[in-house]
Amino acid sequence: MELQLIEVYIPNDKLDHFQGKIKDFTIISHWHTRISDQEQVFKLLIDKKYAEEILNFLELDSKYDKEMRALLYNISTYIPRVEEDVEEEKDTSEKQEEVLRASRHELYNVVHSSSVINKNFTWLLVLSAIVATAGIVKNSAAVVIGAMVIAPLIGPYTALSFAAVLGDYKIMRRSFGTAVFGLAVPICIAILFGVLFDLPLESSEFRARTNIEMMDIILALAAGAAGALSFAKRVSEALVGVMVSVALLPPAVVFGMIIGDGQWEYAVTPLLLLLVNIHAILLSAIIVFWVSGIKPVNWKEIQVANTSRIIGLISVSLVIIVLGIMIYFIEF
Repeated sequence: MELQLIEVYIPNDKLDHFQGKIKDFTIISHWHTRISDQEQVFKLLIDKKYAEEILNFLELDSKYDKEMRALLYNISTYIPRVEEDVEEEKDTSEKQEEVLRASRHELYNVVHSSSVINKNFTWLLVLSAIVATAGIVKNSAAVVIGAMVIAPLIGPYTALSFAAVLGDYKIMRRSFGTAVFGLAVPICIAILFGVLFDLPLESSEFRARTNIEMMDIILALAAGAAGALSFAKRVSEALVGVMVSVALLPPAVVFGMIIGDGQWEYAVTPLLLLLVNIHAILLSAIIVFWVSGIKPVNWKEIQVANTSRIIGLISVSLVIIVLGIMIYFIEF
């Protein structure tokens, strides 16, 4: 059982109302303390899987009470130890079949940071692009994989898919800009390499990105699904991020090197590979977030989210179909 603690700061005159409301939720333990003549802090110890429904209630309630504030903490240890109720687990077996994930509110905070271009993101991007380009030139798979480890590309693409599911167009635009920047930098660095050095035509790492087949779509779909699932569960994204970066960074680097060398006729295949990988990752991530039950709570926001999700699924699917047809004719 994963435990979390919710701290709720509420006015003293709203305490009775709040205590009556929280009886409807599954809470392991709770206690409250008066911190001033006007305010009390209420602490709720809960199982992680019930966090979102409580936070949704607090989100809706806070719209009518602007003085209410809430904080969420992850609990690594609690004494005395909390044992799971076996009978309760059997009664709620249907709910347990759902993907256990972090609450929408937690994920929103991560999305905000993942969709921003900052110094750390830029430096990791530049360094990973240089390492990936060098690895392709040296025909070293180990160096290319090392570049994938430090490439921060999983963040903006999962953030873009997450925003599409929720219909948050502000974060969607910001994530899109960060995602474009995340590919523009490696392409520009690779163009510079292509201008200064000859194309490494003997490199198998280079040649692998100048060939494309239907299996590449399946690999990109799996990478996007794994990235979205790791994001939703808030587990380490480092290893999954390698898979996402493998689908994006090497094709971008090879495309840039070919452009830098002026071989425009050979740039179509890596560009096509890059585009199909991008859209396959977005498609699978949107589906994973949708299936995991991520959605707003307000009626108006739900309508916007439904429209955004449908438009996202249809548009990305159509692009993949068109690119798949192009790949079919190139392959056969």
